[in-house]
Amino acid sequence: MTRPDGVIGRRQFLGAAGAAGLMIIKPQLVRGTAANSAIRVGLLGCGNRGTYVATSFADNTSARVVALADLFQDQLGRGKLHFDRVAAKKGYAGIDPKLMFRGPKAYQELANSAEIDMVQISTPDIFHPQHLETVVNAGKHVYCEKPVAVDVAGCKRVVHIGEKVQNRFSLDIGFQVRHAPPYAELVRRLHAGALGKLACGAAYYHSTGVFYPPRPNASPLELRIRNFFWDRVISGDIIVDQSIHLVDLCNWMLGTHPLKATGTGGRRVKEDPGDCWDHFDVTYTYPSDVHLNLNSFQAGKALSDVSIRLFGAKGVAELHYEGVVGIYGDEPWEWEGSVGPASPRPGHANIYAVENDAPAERAAGIFHDALEDADPEKEKAFIQSITSGKFHNQAAQGAESTLSTILGRQAAYGGREITWDELLASDQRYDLELEGIDLSEFE
Repeated sequence: MTRPDGVIGRRQFLGAAGAAGLMIIKPQLVRGTAANSAIRVGLLGCGNRGTYVATSFADNTSARVVALADLFQDQLGRGKLHFDRVAAKKGYAGIDPKLMFRGPKAYQELANSAEIDMVQISTPDIFHPQHLETVVNAGKHVYCEKPVAVDVAGCKRVVHIGEKVQNRFSLDIGFQVRHAPPYAELVRRLHAGALGKLACGAAYYHSTGVFYPPRPNASPLELRIRNFFWDRVISGDIIVDQSIHLVDLCNWMLGTHPLKATGTGGRRVKEDPGDCWDHFDVTYTYPSDVHLNLNSFQAGKALSDVSIRLFGAKGVAELHYEGVVGIYGDEPWEWEGSVGPASPRPGHANIYAVENDAPAERAAGIFHDALEDADPEKEKAFIQSITSGKFHNQAAQGAESTLSTILGRQAAYGGREITWDELLASDQRYDLELEGIDLSEFE
């Protein structure tokens, strides 16, 4: 069963001995426990989401953003302007130019800096295992955005990286939606039996398309990296990069990962120059023959709506990003902030450009209603794990949820049923060199 704090042990993931969970050492050994001592954050990846999350850390915890790293100089420059303003508002010094690192090796320089305690990894998805391993080897606390990888080999690598943590520091994965208070209460009631025997479920993630500004002078590889949400190799495709939040919630609600999947999908209406699909339709089979259908769509400018429904012998549980969160049936409960009946919201273009120094809300993952407190609560819990010495290790959980999305993707790509065990045995991978991703041109 999933623990109340949402941390899943590796035993549940691959069946191996030993569990990855909360780890405890003496608090006096942890930087940040003493009065007036702030956690010093290095931001790796100064784009839209990275800027938003790091700012939220600074606004909602004692952490201070003191260092920046990025492949591109313009991203670094924009990041410095932004975080210098954040620092000025809070009355401390801005980013020291000596703690700004640019280029293909910037992640190594940041990780090895003695001037930081924690690294936030907000780089394109395919680089997460490499960047995560470097930070862990450097002995730094690390907050890594989801997904942990884009392939099976990368997920296995992340599990092994998690094994290196060994009670020394915290490693969190950016599944902040688990920290939304209404979701936590709904899942608590589910695990207490509010639905009785489960039958099936349905989930959908319907989103507008992603729109980037033109870059006529950029090289083909630069365009792939800057516009990585259009690239199925770098992002893992929409089911892995975006719908992973829903799959992670389903795993949490059901207490385990799916055993197999069938799927279909394709690219029918997307007009961007990338190769990601615009829709997936995947049926997951969980233990006890519980079936869950996931429909994922990302294109156009029509609407955005995200939801999960689980059906059981005693009723139905329903949650939305913006709308109803509740349980209806024998043991009814509804979040007091529910807006209902739930209905699709007008679309907001996913423009991945920071305008007026404020990231576009939908692009940055900023939501209201049910998810309004998700990021702040996640960040508070992470920093508290550091300052208390009760360290987190979410590597296995992150790999499990990422693999669940890859299971659906590979089933859809192949047009056939794939089991969890078959997926793990496949060692499916995207090789950077074979995929034409050589970062030396940015040195």
